[in-house]
Amino acid sequence: MSEGRTFTEQEPIRVFLLDDHEVVRRGLSDLLDAEPDISVVGDAENVENALVRGPALRPHVAVLDVRLPDGDGIRVCRELRSRMPGLAVLMLTSFDDEDALLDAIMAGASGYVLKQIKGADLVSAVRTVASGQSMLDPETTARLMRTLRADPADSPSAPPELARLTPREREILTLIGEGLTNREIGKSLYLSEKTVKNHISRLLSKLGVQRRVQAAVMVSQLDRSDHPASVARRLG
Repeated sequence: MSEGRTFTEQEPIRVFLLDDHEVVRRGLSDLLDAEPDISVVGDAENVENALVRGPALRPHVAVLDVRLPDGDGIRVCRELRSRMPGLAVLMLTSFDDEDALLDAIMAGASGYVLKQIKGADLVSAVRTVASGQSMLDPETTARLMRTLRADPADSPSAPPELARLTPREREILTLIGEGLTNREIGKSLYLSEKTVKNHISRLLSKLGVQRRVQAAVMVSQLDRSDHPASVARRLG
């Protein structure tokens, strides 16, 4: 995202839409295209099409439905941002789902709004994330992370699991906790994106979890002495 960037009628915000309901896509497109500084450059009805069309259209903002028949918008968010680090993502859902909000945060989304949002507020949200700002309330985010870390079901006793990780896997786990995409982790550690994916697959298996967000909450239980500078800095 370009911090403080200004868009105009000549250079509008390029928006990509993902929703499995045609009526919703048309409604969103009509709403956003009516604004002189916003242009809907394309849409998709499922994960597969979104991952093909999204990068080709080079949008500034992607408005993604969270729940889809062939997957979810969280995965699309993560993969699109991996390919386009400057992309701002606004998650759109019918449900006030704290798990989905946490997943959106970890995937690097800039905002999360309910489909019940007023049209003018959605337009404002698109402009906000396009300018490089976040629509995620810091207090809400912090509260959700504290809740997740405090829940025994989501944050199991970690030392035995973490002991199985290699130093590289621990380092990648820390970066996952920061919300970095696979591509961003690769750049940080000078690894290929494929290598990062392989490391993540192995560390998730070792930790006995399936989702990145579940692994991320374990970051707080890493022994700071393992990475005295980097871990202390990242975990505050």
